[in-house]
Amino acid sequence: MNLSDRLNAARGIGPTWNEASPEPPSTTSLAKEAEVPTSGGAGTALAGLKQRAGEALFERMGGRLTDPNLSEEDLRKSAREELSQVIDEEQVPLSPEERRRLIREIGDDVLGYGPLQRFLDDDTVTEIMVNRADQIYVERGGQLTLTDSKFATETHLRRVIERIVSKVGRRIDESSPMVDARLEDGSRVNAIIPPLAVNGPSLTIRKFSRVPLTVQDLADYGTLTPDMAELLSACVRARLNILVTGGTGTGKTTLLNVLSGFLPAEDRIVTIEDAVELQLQQQHVVRLESRPANIEGRGEVSIRDLLKNSLRMRPDRIVVGEVRGGEALDMLQAMNTGHDGSISTVHANSPRDAIARLETLVLMAGMDLPLRAVREQIASAINLIVHLTRLRDGTRRVTHITEVQGMEGDVVTLQDAFVFDYAAGIDNTGRFLGRPIPTGIRPRFVDHFVEVGISVPASVFGVQPLGTGRR
Repeated sequence: MNLSDRLNAARGIGPTWNEASPEPPSTTSLAKEAEVPTSGGAGTALAGLKQRAGEALFERMGGRLTDPNLSEEDLRKSAREELSQVIDEEQVPLSPEERRRLIREIGDDVLGYGPLQRFLDDDTVTEIMVNRADQIYVERGGQLTLTDSKFATETHLRRVIERIVSKVGRRIDESSPMVDARLEDGSRVNAIIPPLAVNGPSLTIRKFSRVPLTVQDLADYGTLTPDMAELLSACVRARLNILVTGGTGTGKTTLLNVLSGFLPAEDRIVTIEDAVELQLQQQHVVRLESRPANIEGRGEVSIRDLLKNSLRMRPDRIVVGEVRGGEALDMLQAMNTGHDGSISTVHANSPRDAIARLETLVLMAGMDLPLRAVREQIASAINLIVHLTRLRDGTRRVTHITEVQGMEGDVVTLQDAFVFDYAAGIDNTGRFLGRPIPTGIRPRFVDHFVEVGISVPASVFGVQPLGTGRR
């Protein structure tokens, strides 16, 4: 759905309106919904001006709205110029600040995402949560705050949701009231509407940085240490199979992006995701995205289907955005049959819980496998678990780097190489002072590093080099 389609949708033209409505809303009704309630005669006059300017914009833009040769950026610029002329012709005395605000608000309602647009443009906002039309929360620095922004009506919020999901070929209606989508920049979008959402449509947007974060950025934020970064880089280059774990919002996808930056440029990489989020910088990349069923319940292409297909695409590396079902079995099989160096994420509260959850996900594949066989597959396939935690102060930290060493009896054995030190306490602002520290135990996979010609200093693991004494 291009910008001209969105403009038509804003006017009530096109299939984006709810079929249950007796007729599409008029431009006048749209402008009224976009009004921001204010008090006093000045507020009423400003709202009236906003309505008239919105109506005049569509009339003056004319055929430019559907001109295929006009880029989205040029169309936005042209719309701003036309709005400025309309306001001049109205001859309403406005301060420079009021004028800028009026142009911005009309532009946001018609060309953007309404009251969400300013948060999408704000790089300090990392997540936007719309609980209902009149309640919008944002996350800044790991802390949630309630904003004073609101949608005019539930219908206004619903149209913004439809505008977002239609751009990526998804749909949302009463027969399919939940959807996962993405914005142009890759930001993750989840929407749910009545009858499942009791208080009205709900929208959650997890923003991605316009510039992908680097390992140095994570080190500066305190998410990991330079020693941990050096170890993870070596593990990726040595083709270890890595599982990134953590709870919701802990930064798993961000870390997955950073780890992918260590992949050699000459490797053929296949990424598999529910909604494309990864921002790989390499050139030799094939990006696959799952597809939900259509309105007749047909045409679904699952992560598992894509994973099976990727094995026929001659991948050097397979990167699975998230494992949450029976595809876990196919992923483990791929890792155990020559597709080493693969990376994926899974929701879990600890490295040990990640092993237990993988067992459960494998059983969801519908194969009647003995539990010991499943654990042997896991112990053989996964080499390293990197666990992230979102602490109470809102910061995201790598709290465990754990080696999967194998089996002892019926138990998968794990050994921590790094753990987070909580003993340092917190400062006056409530921020944790601790940092990840090495356990002093040298992982077994270091022997593999030597075989493939990768050198990692013993000091990374907190181990004293031979011939030196402890102070």
